[in-house]
Amino acid sequence: MLSTQSYASGVRLRHVLPEAGFYGADDLPVTSCCADSRQIRRGDLFVAIAGTQHDGHDYVQEAIDAGAAAVLAEQYVPTPGLPVCTVRDTRSAYGRLCQALAGDPSRQLPVIGVTGTNGKTTTSWLIASILKAAGGEVGVMGTLGYCDTVDSVAAPLTTPTAPVVASWLARMQANGCSHAVMEVSSHALAQHRVAGVQYDAACLTNIRRDHLDYHNSVQNYRDIKARLFRQLAPHGLSIINADDPASVECLTTLDGPVLTIGMEKPAEITATIVEQFRSEQTFLLSAGSDTVPVRTKMIGTHHVYNCLTAAALGLGYGIDLATIVRGLEMAPPVPGRLERIECGQEFGVFVDYAHTPDALLAVLKSLREVTEGRVICVFGAGGDRDRQKRSLMGRVVQTHADVTVVTSDNPRTEDPRAIVRDIMCGFKQPFGVEVQVDRAEAIRWALGEAREGDCVLIAGKGHEDYQIIGQRREHFEDREFARTWLYEQAAVADCFKRAA
Repeated sequence: MLSTQSYASGVRLRHVLPEAGFYGADDLPVTSCCADSRQIRRGDLFVAIAGTQHDGHDYVQEAIDAGAAAVLAEQYVPTPGLPVCTVRDTRSAYGRLCQALAGDPSRQLPVIGVTGTNGKTTTSWLIASILKAAGGEVGVMGTLGYCDTVDSVAAPLTTPTAPVVASWLARMQANGCSHAVMEVSSHALAQHRVAGVQYDAACLTNIRRDHLDYHNSVQNYRDIKARLFRQLAPHGLSIINADDPASVECLTTLDGPVLTIGMEKPAEITATIVEQFRSEQTFLLSAGSDTVPVRTKMIGTHHVYNCLTAAALGLGYGIDLATIVRGLEMAPPVPGRLERIECGQEFGVFVDYAHTPDALLAVLKSLREVTEGRVICVFGAGGDRDRQKRSLMGRVVQTHADVTVVTSDNPRTEDPRAIVRDIMCGFKQPFGVEVQVDRAEAIRWALGEAREGDCVLIAGKGHEDYQIIGQRREHFEDREFARTWLYEQAAVADCFKRAA
């Protein structure tokens, strides 16, 4: 969806973009806009955006021929008889304009932004659960879908395009939501998809290494993540992980209210893990002089950090600890986030979205804590993405797993065998590593290798129900495949028992 919805009242472009230059008009009334010349409707303002593949400035005439009433561009372009408005960055202007056309819903609806390398989805899930426990009606936008409490759809992008962000926030406001919780990806921040959104609170889970194929350097990636805080309301709340050095760097730039969370360094909201099992864990949540126990079905130290971030947000909104604990404990399992597959087998099976070195390290450490036998890890790396992290992922798995199975993730247009070779470069001792390029065969091999007391981690794709091979998106879901195999094996074993 690249066009905005039409609004009868519209906006004055000079009011939304006071810094803009105007040619052929002193101002422009706008009721709808579009950044795709192929989807222009008569009367739209065409926004020319320079993308990675195409430059919208090359399609101005096509937009005019389709009925565009005016053009918003980064440089003056000839448009016989039509007004032109110029700005330095049309991506940012497009986001602001989309929000304005939607009625600036974030000015009436408290929007909570959650960013970070790892933990965005689970933290958003937990925040929504806490707000619901406190009696709120919560809209959500993130990796697992967009929901306005009435309708929900699957998410093609973690953070959607500017007009889609504006549309869903407007729907949430219209449906009486008390809050909106939004995952904000680094790509969305870099591309200004959330420009014009005013955040009531911003949560930074952590900043590690990711998406360097897009951001080019770790510092660029960190700077992009920090943009979220520049869109806070004047007295907006910031939540920072005190145990994450890169996140702590952001503290020097914040001048509003801040709450810190941590388990190692001094922080305002802290936690101590009491016990961990394969099916649940208990930790003590401390805020000020109050300490309360929390028992969650999701396990792992990294999950405790997610809980702390969500709890800090709740405390910042004045929610009492008892309600916060209820929200944390009542939150349903997050699909594909260290999700336990239980089919009566004698060993553990978990499916997780981990696709970065740090995420793999976190989940492997968590499973090591609750596994008596061997940890068996199935993983791959995405094609057409950051190649440098592949060997780092291999090194992490070799160090923290007992049995390693290297396979395909979403190879996209790359040769899966070439991706495997990049991963294998991280292994100091590649002998003994099982390589199965076919993901189904890799999972089958790992499950067949597992014995009582072992634990199998199937990493990389989590909730995804597809695999991208070349230009094709083929149905494949790790959880579905694992359950089918486990039940089939159980049925075969039962037949042998009856025959005996």
